[in-house]
Amino acid sequence: MVDLYFAGVDVGSLSTDVVIIDGGSNVLSEVVIPTGVNGSEAAENAFNSALGLAKLTRESIVAVTATGYGRASVAFATGKTTEISCHGVGAHHLFPKTGTVIDIGGQDSKVIQVDSQGRMLDFTMNDKCAAGTGRFLEVMATRLELDLDELSSPLNISGESAPISSTCTVFAESEVISLLAKHTPREHIVHGLQRSIVNRIWSMVASIGIEGEVTLTGGVANNQGLVKLLEEKLGLPLNIPENPQTVGALGAAQIACRKY
Repeated sequence: MVDLYFAGVDVGSLSTDVVIIDGGSNVLSEVVIPTGVNGSEAAENAFNSALGLAKLTRESIVAVTATGYGRASVAFATGKTTEISCHGVGAHHLFPKTGTVIDIGGQDSKVIQVDSQGRMLDFTMNDKCAAGTGRFLEVMATRLELDLDELSSPLNISGESAPISSTCTVFAESEVISLLAKHTPREHIVHGLQRSIVNRIWSMVASIGIEGEVTLTGGVANNQGLVKLLEEKLGLPLNIPENPQTVGALGAAQIACRKY
């Protein structure tokens, strides 16, 4: 099967990710681009870029699985499935002892329990508000006049945390504005924002429980400060993929291969 190639396309709210693998599950290329306003166009552009990096043609790809909220817009897909299934399979492929996956995406967060093959057993998700997601952090970074790298650094983790009590992005932004007006140090606000996300994730984890090793996926896994706080809250280390944003697309490619 090493001469066969498979692709996963994850069209998310903030980014579109593509991973191409061979029949031996080796990653040949991975691409992440902004989704923008046209998910179909983003999928085409990301897929073409991934093909170029892998030095393959479209005809070389025998199966493509699309996932993410925009999966219906991927016209060239041979199959479509949910991101919950894909994150489970992708996380298990990277960390075979994974029993629990925490995915913090652009617009929602999920906690997924998986079996020994990475197949979903149970899950819970926050899909009614962007608080505790990548979009939440983007909004707050803009308000604090920080870029995401600055917001992601482990600032003042053991120090003071400004209280952010709202569970709504709009109201939390108002709290941040009020704290800035009171000359609250930005690192205290950053710590408070990170802690508010951790508390939201913790409530989801508590409702479903933890099995096996825990793997964190999604772009927010690059936030070192949040990872440290979440590990402290859970009382255990987290598996962090080298490229957490592409785990869903990797899982989609794996599913394409399995089905073929």
